[in-house]
Amino acid sequence: MSFKGSEIKSALRAATAPRVGHIVSVAGAQAVAVMEKGADGHTRVEIGSALSIPTPQAVVLGIVSAVSVPMPDTASGADEVHLIELALAGEIIIDPIKGRIFRRGVSSLPTIGDGVHPADRETLMLAYTRPDAATIEVGALYLHPDVPARLLVDELFGKHFTIIGTTGSGKSTALVCILKSLLGDYRHARVVILDIHGEYSAAFGAQAEVIDPSTLNLPFWLLNFAELTAAFTSPDEQRDAEIEILSDAVVWAKRKYSDAYAGRVRRTDSAIITVDTPVPFRLADLVAYLDEQLGRLERALNTLAYKRLKNRVEALVSDSRYGFMFGSVMIEDTMTDVLGRLFRVPVDGKPITVLDLSTVPGEILDVVISVMSRLAFDLASWSEARLPVLIVCEEAHRYAPADAGHKFMPTRQALARIAKEGRKYGVSLALITQRPSELDTTILSQCSTVIAMRLSTERDQAVIRANTHEGALDMLDFLPLLGDREAIVLGQGSVMPMRIRFKDMPTARSAHNSSTAFSTAWRTTEITREELAAIVRRWRAPPKAKA
Repeated sequence: MSFKGSEIKSALRAATAPRVGHIVSVAGAQAVAVMEKGADGHTRVEIGSALSIPTPQAVVLGIVSAVSVPMPDTASGADEVHLIELALAGEIIIDPIKGRIFRRGVSSLPTIGDGVHPADRETLMLAYTRPDAATIEVGALYLHPDVPARLLVDELFGKHFTIIGTTGSGKSTALVCILKSLLGDYRHARVVILDIHGEYSAAFGAQAEVIDPSTLNLPFWLLNFAELTAAFTSPDEQRDAEIEILSDAVVWAKRKYSDAYAGRVRRTDSAIITVDTPVPFRLADLVAYLDEQLGRLERALNTLAYKRLKNRVEALVSDSRYGFMFGSVMIEDTMTDVLGRLFRVPVDGKPITVLDLSTVPGEILDVVISVMSRLAFDLASWSEARLPVLIVCEEAHRYAPADAGHKFMPTRQALARIAKEGRKYGVSLALITQRPSELDTTILSQCSTVIAMRLSTERDQAVIRANTHEGALDMLDFLPLLGDREAIVLGQGSVMPMRIRFKDMPTARSAHNSSTAFSTAWRTTEITREELAAIVRRWRAPPKAKA
């Protein structure tokens, strides 16, 4: 596309700010400018700020990645050369219909002698917003507080994103800010937060359905065989034998239940039932099958796997901590009701499900998360992408680690499946972690947007660099220096790389921080023996799940 020079100059009046320097080197996506001294000396230029470079066909926008004086004059400084290193991020061009627009990438490269100017607010607004796309405002640019920071809705939520930062950097607050900004315009959103620490119960008020083990109903028969195996078998030399026995027992129990209720409810043909068919069955029938097989065996060596499997099933049924999954007395086909509540179908004014897993026993936590992830994918798939849902994985490195053997295999497989194929069906992941180096690399690499908050360790920073494909990677050098609620956003969810400060959320809307202030508690708090006894009673008697 070509324009007359006068039209270009008339339309591209963004770079009218005082000139601060001129280009002396261009190499690929990098450029170097020499600062020019004005009446008041050199203009202050900070790392991360945006500068504009007018060219014959466009205004190129560059992000300052470094400033230096190669040969400092310690005596007077009069002849020092001040250099500005720029990462070329995009350009403002003329569209015959839309007028001035910003696009990533640079087709009209600057050359030697081109002037460099501070980017004014109009230019920044054009560069960091997309009038033609759905966006949400989550804060402001760090160096330009009057310019809002906006994220692209479809790119952020449709292609997975991750929020990474050390403890206390504001990851939970950032997530709440993003979701609260979303809910204002998207009342029919569907978000499921897997809340490991119980932080989000009060963050969204009446817009969230808060579910904990006392109100959760997740029937065991919804588990597929890999999840049943993780719950019922032990990772030792008897595991293979137990898996083989469990497979036969589950199919037998499912077929018996289906045949027994053939006349009362619509049933699945027992001839096509497999270990993974999501139909109800009774654990009592499972135990009865094991007892029947035990009666046929004579040698103690052959009965060990059966006895261990039976003991494990009975232990889970009798333990009140697992009541939300194994404690139901009546076995009914409630799959529609369970899915409707967990995934908000219909939304009914509560687009967010906060699944409080803080009191779920660690040995079953992996199974619960695996079931939720798999159900989300299957629901989206069978609904033909009519029910887009975001799964928020708090402390994702705990249940999808880089290397944990068989223990975390069902969850890793379920999350990896969403990461690889979920976008085709409308299932997206939001991974929240403070240890990206310990997170499964296959899952992490599928995140198209990285929201990186303060991060100190070199190992974690290296992982972020390896999984980020941007021309402004130099911005990641400042990860250890970021303050609370500050972040560097890279990837497809933002129009261009940016350093932002998230909105200051009201306390009631922020994630609850349960950290104890030692200086306050050790001065004022005293626990009586009666209060200790009450704690012990709550400890011994966890809330029972609904039948």
